[in-house]
Amino acid sequence: MLSVNHLDIRYGEKHLFKDISVQVYEGNRIGLVGVNGAGKTTLLKIMAGVSAADDGVVTCAKNVTVGYLPQESSELFSSRSLYEEAQTAFAPLLERQRELAELHERIHHLPPESGELAALLQRQGELQHLLDGSDIYTIGAKIEKVLLGLGFRREDLGKPVSVFSGGWQMRLKLAKMLLEAPSLLLLDEPTNHLDLDSLTWVEQFLRDYRGAMVIISHDRTFLDKSTDLTWELSFGRVDIYKGNYSYYVTEKAARRAVEKGAYDNQQARIRQTMRFVERFRAKSTKARQVQSRVKQLEKMELIELDDDERQIRFTFPPAPDSGRDVLRVDGLEKSFDGKAVFREVELLLGRGDKVAVVGVNGAGKSTLVKILAGQLAPDAGTIRLGSNVKLSYFGQHQAQELSPQLTVLETMNTVGEEMTVTRTRSLLGAFLFRGDDVLKKVAVLSGGEKSRLALAKMIATPANCMLLDEPTNHLDMSSQEVLQEAMAQYDGTIVVVSHNRYFLDSFVNKVLEVRDGRVTLYEGNVAEYLAKQEALREEEARRAEGRREQAPASAAPAGDSPDNRRERKRLEAQLRQERSRRAGPWLKQLAEAEEKIDETERRKEELEAIMADPELYKDEKAWNETSREYEDCRRRLERWYAKWETAQEKIDAIDAELKLG
Repeated sequence: MLSVNHLDIRYGEKHLFKDISVQVYEGNRIGLVGVNGAGKTTLLKIMAGVSAADDGVVTCAKNVTVGYLPQESSELFSSRSLYEEAQTAFAPLLERQRELAELHERIHHLPPESGELAALLQRQGELQHLLDGSDIYTIGAKIEKVLLGLGFRREDLGKPVSVFSGGWQMRLKLAKMLLEAPSLLLLDEPTNHLDLDSLTWVEQFLRDYRGAMVIISHDRTFLDKSTDLTWELSFGRVDIYKGNYSYYVTEKAARRAVEKGAYDNQQARIRQTMRFVERFRAKSTKARQVQSRVKQLEKMELIELDDDERQIRFTFPPAPDSGRDVLRVDGLEKSFDGKAVFREVELLLGRGDKVAVVGVNGAGKSTLVKILAGQLAPDAGTIRLGSNVKLSYFGQHQAQELSPQLTVLETMNTVGEEMTVTRTRSLLGAFLFRGDDVLKKVAVLSGGEKSRLALAKMIATPANCMLLDEPTNHLDMSSQEVLQEAMAQYDGTIVVVSHNRYFLDSFVNKVLEVRDGRVTLYEGNVAEYLAKQEALREEEARRAEGRREQAPASAAPAGDSPDNRRERKRLEAQLRQERSRRAGPWLKQLAEAEEKIDETERRKEELEAIMADPELYKDEKAWNETSREYEDCRRRLERWYAKWETAQEKIDAIDAELKLG
C-alpha cells in the first residue's frame, strides 16, 4: 500500500533517520513506538505527505487513500453545524446524489426526441449504479453512530462547530476521518482528547475497521487492543516486531539480552585491540600489525544500545502518618452558569485508598479534584480532612506557576524536603530530564516539559494524599512505568484523573465514577469497573428484549376474532413469499459468503500458526510461499466480507420495506 524507501535525515551530527525502509501492507495494524524525540511524529508526517521528503522516498499504491490525524491541529472555523461538518466526509457521494437529482429534473423536462436525452440517460444510469453500490442511503445513521460514539450528545448535532473547544474539535476531525474510511489511517495520539467511554468505543470501531493503520500512542492498552504489529523507532532505525505492544515488550527484552551480549563482546575486542596498539605503537617491527588493527577499529560498525529507562527507579518520600479517614465529603454541590455539575455528593476516602476518577469529558472530573484540593470552592457542602492529612495537587495549571528564572534543578531544590543530588537527578530522569537538561531555565521549556517538571516537583513534596489530574499526558511509556511502579509502592492515598487504563490498573483499588451529577465509588481497578459496566449494559439489553417480546401478546386486542387471525396469517404468508422472491438471491449469496468466510478464516489461522514458527524464517522459499498464500488468503477474506455485507444490507433493506424482522 505504502512504502518508505531509504529515508535518511540528519541534523548536524545527529541522525534522525538512518536509511529507513519500511512497508505498510493491506490490513496491517501497526503501533509506532519509541522514546520522546525519536522522530515518530516526523515519520508519520512524511508518510502522510505533510512533511516533504526526496522524490521516491515515499511511494503509494494506486487508488490507496490516506487519512492523517495530527496530535494537535488548528481550530475549525466553520459556519456549519456539527452534523453538517461531519457530513462533508461524504462530499463526493453527496455531489453525485445532487448531480443525479439535477439529471432527473432535466430529463423530466426534455422532449422524447431531444438529441441529448440518450447521453443524459446513460449518465443517469452510471450515477445510479455508483450510488446503489455505495453507502449513500446509510450516511445519516453512520454520522450519528460515530459522533455519539465519540461522546457528542444528540442535542449537539445542530450546534455550530465554533462553539466546541479544541479537544472536542479534535474528536470531530477524528470522526470525519473514520467516516471517510481511507485505505490507510495514520493516527498520532488519537486518544489524547478521549474519555474512557469514547476510548473503548474507538477501540471497538478500529477492531472492525477494514483499512490499514499506523498509530502513535502512549496508551499501552489501546495499542494492545488496536494493533498486531509494532515498529520501534530508535537510534534512527526502525525495528519490526510481529505482535502488539505487550509482545514487543517481551520480545525486545529477549533481543536486548542478545544485543547486550554482542555489545559486551565487541567492547572486549575493542579493549583488547587498543591494548595491542598502545603496547606496540612504538615498535617498528609491529607497525604493520598495529596499522592493521587500527584499520579494523575504523571499519568496525559499532553496536549501540538503547538507553534503558527502566533502570531508573525512584520512590515517593514516606507518607506522614494520618488518621484512618483521610477525606470526607458531605452534601457537595457545584454549578456553572446555572447548570449543575454535582448534586449531594457523599464520599469517604480512607488511608491507603488509590482511586481512579473516571467519566465522560465534561462530567466534572477535574472540577471535583480541584474542589477536593481546595483550588475551587463548592456552592454547598463540606470537605473535611482527617487527622494530620497533608495534600499535594497536580493540575495542568501548575506548569504556569513555575518560576521562569530558575533552572530545572533549582526548581526541584525549592521543595521543602531535603533530597540528595542523586535522588533529584533520578527523579528528573524518570520525567525525561537527563544530562544537561536539568540546567535549562524554566523559561525555555516547552509546555510538555513544564508539565513534567511540575509533576516531578509535586511528587517530591512530602504528602499522604496526592490529587493528580492527567499526570501521564506528557510522559512516554517508560516514564509512565516508572511512575506507576512508584505509585504502587506509595503508602499514602491517591486520587487520580486519567483515561490511561494500563497505568491505572497497576495500582488503583477503587474507581470513582462521575456521571450525570452523581459520584459513585466502585471497588476494584478500572478493568473490573469496565467489566461491571458491560455486564450491566448486557443485562439491560436482555431486559429490553424481554419487554419487546412480551409486548405483542399484551397488546393484542380483546376482540381478536378467528376471521381476523386467519386474515393476519394469510397476509404474513404473502409477505414471507414476497421476501423469499425478492431476497432469495441475496440469501443465497449471504450463505455462500458465510461458508467461504469460515473456510478462509480457518486457513488464515493455520497460516498464522505456521508463520509463528521461527524455523520457517530459515527456509526462504517456504517463507515466501507461505507469505504469498497468507496475503492471498487475506485478500480473499476481504472480498467475501464485502459480499457478505452487501447481501446483508440488501436483505435488511427488503425486510425494512416489507416491515419484517
